[in-house]
Amino acid sequence: MTVPPPYRTPPAVSSEGIDYLPRPCRVDVDCRRREVAVVDVEQLENTFLPEESRAKSGRDNIFAWYARYQQAKALGEPAINGTVGSLLENDGSLAVNSVVSEVLRAQEDVDISSYAPLAGLPGFIELAPELAIGPRLAGLHELGLHTSAVATPGGTGALYLSARTALAMGDTILLRSLHWSPYDRLAQECGLKVAHWPIMPEEVTNHPKVDLPALEAELESIASNNPRVLSWLNDPAHNPTGLSLDQAGRELVLDAFISCARAHPDKGVTLLLDTAYAVYAEEPYGWSETICSKFSWVEWPENLLICWAFSASKSHTIYGMRCGAIVFLHPSEDYVNRVAEVCTVTGRGTWSLAPRLPQATLLAIHRDEDKAAAWAAERDRLLEMLHKRRRAFNEAVLSSGMPLLPSDDGYFAYVPCDAAQEIAERAAEDFLYVIPMNGGVRVGLCSIPDDEVERAAEVLINAWRTVTG
Repeated sequence: MTVPPPYRTPPAVSSEGIDYLPRPCRVDVDCRRREVAVVDVEQLENTFLPEESRAKSGRDNIFAWYARYQQAKALGEPAINGTVGSLLENDGSLAVNSVVSEVLRAQEDVDISSYAPLAGLPGFIELAPELAIGPRLAGLHELGLHTSAVATPGGTGALYLSARTALAMGDTILLRSLHWSPYDRLAQECGLKVAHWPIMPEEVTNHPKVDLPALEAELESIASNNPRVLSWLNDPAHNPTGLSLDQAGRELVLDAFISCARAHPDKGVTLLLDTAYAVYAEEPYGWSETICSKFSWVEWPENLLICWAFSASKSHTIYGMRCGAIVFLHPSEDYVNRVAEVCTVTGRGTWSLAPRLPQATLLAIHRDEDKAAAWAAERDRLLEMLHKRRRAFNEAVLSSGMPLLPSDDGYFAYVPCDAAQEIAERAAEDFLYVIPMNGGVRVGLCSIPDDEVERAAEVLINAWRTVTG
């Protein structure tokens, strides 16, 4: 029988009598897109979003300036890229440790496709303290100290776990006054207040790079008004300055945390070392040396915990693979295992688990003597490239009168100033793209080719002189 329009054929019916095709619909219904009415976005925000969500806005400053560089380059301008936090070769391509790339691509299907255990691959959990702490790990164990680790999606995951584990909402975290800007976002997402101690002392009393009185005062204030203390310290090769503490500076900082723990035995005091750029420093494991030396004769306060935020992003040039770990050091083996368990559960409820493939890759490299040596040789090549760029930049700035915070290691240099936005805009007129921050300009030496470093310094110096008079 002919089916009269405007209906389609009725749906088929399964043997169980359940429709498994769509219901008939009229074919003469006008399904064309309707005009959308103008809406009040603010009203919709108020309807859908709580206050803390409505407060989030704006583009990431670094990526915004990088986009401006890309646009200038696409137009054929002689643009210099001083924006990104990734190490680039002199031809502008991403610097990739070829050993890591080769080993990564050779991994078995199970390591490419399967989940990792929640805490990380067992071998990676053993490897992470070795990579974070370095050769002094055995010496620390001989002193009766114990380590544990949990795999994280990059070093940022380790920072997040420390904030969610060591503090509660409303507590205060201690940062240096100048720091990687996502620290603030991480603190906000965890509901934390932020206190600061200066990146450099205004008047040198104990050490040219450590404002010890300010650090001690902030620690005392936090410990007196909070149930716990947590501080993130990005050292060595600080982002955004390139500053690194020496042995004397590290010891002063460590002593401040030991004293705080002893003065407040009922408060947990946690120092987390963010060592994301450590392999590109002259003393990549300087903190391990300092800690080992200190506790070879000083008793460890049981309410002091030291952690490392390990990141493979820079050390193994796998930024997007999101491979890192939080590493714990404490005299109690039971406690480091317990805090690792807590972090594993927190990770499960946040990102589920860290990617398996990069963990397997690092294991394959560092458990093979030849591969580890080849990785180290390539790392040293990249390190020398950074050293060459930093030497050229520092020498160019030295006699110019332009201020520059100590730039010792790592990816960056930093010009302190009150007119950072104006200086960056003026530099962009001469096609140098850098990052204006609150209180200064960050220069990504990691992304500037060797033969462009002197010109970049000249453009920045001229911009600084023009703006500051």
